[in-house]
Amino acid sequence: MARLVIGGGCFWCIEAALKGLRGVRSLTSGYAGGHVENPTYEQICGKKTGHAEIVDVDYDEEIISHGTLLRVFFTAHDPTQLNRQGNDVGPQYRSIVFVDGENEMNSLNEVFSEVGDWFSDPIVTEIAHLSEHIVYSAEGYHQDYFANNPQNPYCSFVVAPKVVKVRKKFAELYS
Repeated sequence: MARLVIGGGCFWCIEAALKGLRGVRSLTSGYAGGHVENPTYEQICGKKTGHAEIVDVDYDEEIISHGTLLRVFFTAHDPTQLNRQGNDVGPQYRSIVFVDGENEMNSLNEVFSEVGDWFSDPIVTEIAHLSEHIVYSAEGYHQDYFANNPQNPYCSFVVAPKVVKVRKKFAELYS
């Protein structure tokens, strides 16, 4: 098993986009990259914890590669928006990838060079070393939020279009 920790706006969007990918064993919405221990969602929304909303992905690298997961991630959000995704504004919504070692850094650099051509503006995704950060799980009601709340207006108007876009582009990767 391997691990990827990424943030690209609201964790509900990223989690929903990755759900169902062959090789992904578990997805946990959470917080990372900040200085407050055991932060709550309310603290994160206060924009003073330094944490980003993230998704902690456990996956089987025999089935899906780190690079493929990153390509899906960069399709699910706009990595050219600094500290925001659309109307979600604040440092908790920043684009961030936590790397664990040289192989992951090389994989990220390779994907950056490819996906940079997808966008007209420069990529502003933050890179952090996973070993320097604690990953905290978000509250239970945030886990699998899109699947559990499909009629929520945010899910209908923000999350669902991202999921459709990703599943269309990477249809062969889903179970």
